Amino acid sequence: MAVPFRKTSKSVKRVRRGGKNLIAPTLVKDPETGEYSVSHQVDAKGFYKGEQIIQIKEKKEKEEEKK
Repeated sequence: MAVPFRKTSKSVKRVRRGGKNLIAPTLVKDPETGEYSVSHQVDAKGFYKGEQIIQIKEKKEKEEEKK
């Protein structure tokens, strides 16, 4: 049975395991706008599966509310 000559330090062990769970998010192309977004998420314009879910306010509307 193989036995390590020296104990592996915590930092060496953590550096080795650090990149283990790094994966790129799966992106889906929106058929209507052609933009890429994370799947199963509402996009920047408030659409989800082609339906308007959230009403996004424009900059002009936000400025008027502040006044």
